[in-house]
Amino acid sequence: MIPVCRCEDLPEGEAIRIDTEPPIAVFHTEGGFYAIDDTCTHQDASLSEGWVENCQVECPLHAASFDLRTGAPSCLPARRPVRTHRVEIVDGVVCVLPTVPAVPAASAVPAVPAPVAVPAGVAVPPAVAVAAAEGSVV
Repeated sequence: MIPVCRCEDLPEGEAIRIDTEPPIAVFHTEGGFYAIDDTCTHQDASLSEGWVENCQVECPLHAASFDLRTGAPSCLPARRPVRTHRVEIVDGVVCVLPTVPAVPAASAVPAVPAPVAVPAGVAVPPAVAVAAAEGSVV
């Protein structure tokens, strides 16, 4: 749990950036406090520097907008959501519980098999052809 600031130190409609890896932005809206990854998924811009209205933040770079409750983009140019993080108020202090892991370890990313070229004139059994077309490992 990361203590961010006292509730009264973050006025409604404002945001603060936490220098974590990756950075997290904490917003205070009329609906409460919300935390999302601070970097826009469209291009490298700080969402904590964006414009907050209702439960939306608009990226200051290209005006992509994200729902602070879900992280979902609500307009282009962003297409991918930002991660959301749990926020708790403990004795008047805004605290963030970051979502883990931020980035999967390289060993956790499955390897994608390279396509195999079949020489001309070689017969491929139908089951193998279907599995290959669906991206299955044969």
